[in-house]
Amino acid sequence: MSNENEPKRTVPLGPNEPKRTVPIGPFWVERPEILGRAVGFADMTSLHGKWIRTMAFGDGDFTLQAHRGSFKSSCLAVAIALILISFPERNIIFIRKTDNDVSEMLGMVVKILRSDIMRDIVTVKYGTDLRIESEGMDHLSTNLWQSPMGAQQLLGLGIRTSITGKHAYYVITDDICNLSDRISRAERERTKLQYDELQNIRNRGGRIINLGTPWHKDDVFSKMPNIQRYDCYSTGLISTEKLDEIRQSMSPSLFAANYELKHIASEEAFFETPPVFTEDVTVFRDGISHIDAAYGGSDYTAFTCAAKRDGKIYLYGRLWHAHVNKVIDECIAEADRLKCWPLYCEDNGDKGYLYKEIRERDRWASRYTEHQNKIIKISTYLRKWWPNIVFLRGTDPDYINQIMDYTEQAEHDDAPDSAACCCRHWDERWWM
Repeated sequence: MSNENEPKRTVPLGPNEPKRTVPIGPFWVERPEILGRAVGFADMTSLHGKWIRTMAFGDGDFTLQAHRGSFKSSCLAVAIALILISFPERNIIFIRKTDNDVSEMLGMVVKILRSDIMRDIVTVKYGTDLRIESEGMDHLSTNLWQSPMGAQQLLGLGIRTSITGKHAYYVITDDICNLSDRISRAERERTKLQYDELQNIRNRGGRIINLGTPWHKDDVFSKMPNIQRYDCYSTGLISTEKLDEIRQSMSPSLFAANYELKHIASEEAFFETPPVFTEDVTVFRDGISHIDAAYGGSDYTAFTCAAKRDGKIYLYGRLWHAHVNKVIDECIAEADRLKCWPLYCEDNGDKGYLYKEIRERDRWASRYTEHQNKIIKISTYLRKWWPNIVFLRGTDPDYINQIMDYTEQAEHDDAPDSAACCCRHWDERWWM
């Protein structure tokens, strides 16, 4: 139980909750999102509190990879402020892509340190006032700073700035990878070399903390440790409607990188316009379904439900990196749910095995022998119908990304192949 005489402050406990009076001591470590809201970041949630705790009070190196608009940098500003007052014997070197980017973060930290609640926390913890003794576009130090060397408590640098002779307990990078790294291999390699140099400035026992969003499969994140990923579907921070709006405003490859934290091909891609979605499951009634089965190795099992109405083809897709035996019952359940029968499967490789498995489950199966080249099939049917294809909300993002990633050199083609088979059915009724 808290002491009745313990200092208290009135703070918002949730984005839409009324303010409540709470003791200062317990919450700023256990629930730092409350501190974030109190200093002006009104939309911080318990997820943000988890990020802040890991950055400010965690152990070891840490990489936070989260989608655009997830308030990563706001969390970092709160975490840096907490480090400055919690560990005044440890200095920080903060690195962004350019020197101009650095001043923005330092300005946020200064604002937090000057808030009433931060001053109260320092008073409770140390019995003294909190003051900023030194402040500039690229540095700041508080009166708590304990350094015999005369270095700054927090120093901000651009990624290309010389770091010779510099050392810090915390080395923090924020968005050192950006659009330049996406479009330029030379920039990607330069950023990676500069990141390697950061290992030399971390003090023994210190931490490297990285934040950002991936832009390319070979960017600097490929060298970063202990990556925790939070895509736009897992955080719950962006509504479905807003995601649709964002998706339509940029290329599929850019949306996948920035919001789904995935890399899909942008060069030589067959499908360049973003997918369209519906939530109406009734359009699938009396449709058909299809399995592109995997029997081991690196292949995926792709499952598609499809229906054609009013000049549009509606698709619902699932994708598993698994043997078809492990997911066949789930496929059948989805076909039942959407009323998409028969379930088609080719018998080229399995000599009718999958067809028999479906029939043994008392379901309507139909088999066919495939004679058409996959590339021709995908480019002829799926590409032709693409402007008039509508996906059911809930389709696996990996299923859609495999389609968007498809080129003639694509490593995997199970989802586009299954989708193309369904488009071919509705285009020609070729297997009726």
